[in-house]
Amino acid sequence: MEDFPDKEEFTVPTVKMPDGTYIMDSIVIAREIEKQHPSPPLDIDSPIRQRHADQLSPAWVALRPEILLKVPTQLLKEVNHAYWHRTRSEHVGIPLEQFVQENGGEKAYKAASPHLQNITALLKENDKGPFFNGDTISYVDFAHAGFLVMFRALGEDVFQSLLEATGDPELHLKFLEGLKPWIERDNY
Repeated sequence: MEDFPDKEEFTVPTVKMPDGTYIMDSIVIAREIEKQHPSPPLDIDSPIRQRHADQLSPAWVALRPEILLKVPTQLLKEVNHAYWHRTRSEHVGIPLEQFVQENGGEKAYKAASPHLQNITALLKENDKGPFFNGDTISYVDFAHAGFLVMFRALGEDVFQSLLEATGDPELHLKFLEGLKPWIERDNY
């Protein structure tokens, strides 16, 4: 807490800028980076970004049952587990175990699949690939990669189920391969 003496709440991601200030929220961070380093541009305001977000948001909601119990065990330190369970149970209105049992598994992937397949179609719109803007990387690529990488971190079974729900697993694997220089190290 001492690094954030004026903050009561934290969000992910958070970065410490060279001047010592902290900024939170992916889009805020991206805008600041682009302001400080305008070349190459991140194309933050691309219409593709909004189209991606319009599909990712409902896919994310549908897939919550598949991640809510896995995030603490796979991604969080043990000290955070109780907080995670309490706040997420409050958010969904029932104990997490019950929420996962009632909404998880094939039901979650089936609900997310149309949205994930729309993202796949969006990724195919520019055949110069592997990125959403063809051979030019942009902010939306990092947003989508973050989603895929997080699911991979939750376990190979979860990741494979997600890829299957996209309708074209190989396309998304090629996409991740194109982003390898940016995602192979995860401890910056």
